[in-house]
Amino acid sequence: MQAKTEPMKVDIGIDKKDRKAIAEGLSKVLADTYTLYLKTHNFHWNVTGPMFQTLHAMFEEQYQELAMAVDEVAERIRVLGFPAPGSYKEFAELASIPETDGKPEATEMVRLLVEGNEAVAKTARSVFPTAEKASDESTVDLLTQRMRTHEKTAWMLRSLLEE
Repeated sequence: MQAKTEPMKVDIGIDKKDRKAIAEGLSKVLADTYTLYLKTHNFHWNVTGPMFQTLHAMFEEQYQELAMAVDEVAERIRVLGFPAPGSYKEFAELASIPETDGKPEATEMVRLLVEGNEAVAKTARSVFPTAEKASDESTVDLLTQRMRTHEKTAWMLRSLLEE
């Protein structure tokens, strides 16, 4: 039987208290991102109506991007030396995006995805000052990328709702 060794100390130039605060914020970003991923994938499967082909393809592109983002955010939490949340229960406790019951019609799906993308952007923005204050440029860069992506996606989706 092999003896259990202590985990090696994380020494990346950010103190543990700051790394913990950043990881907690990123856990909320992760929960929102995963919740939005599930919602987008669900809508991809269930969209109907005259805009079916456009929305089906758009939602697929969006959920694939979100799947990559989930991994990036979770890996950043791990780099900071903390476990990433990964269960539905943890995500439900951390997420700011509500679940959608039933199968809404297409324009309601678009509206809900606008709200979801804006929510992730706001959650990412809320973590930004903590990462910036700790000189965590890697997290700042990740958050900037996530905000840019979600703001642009919200704009594109919102444009579909205009007359």
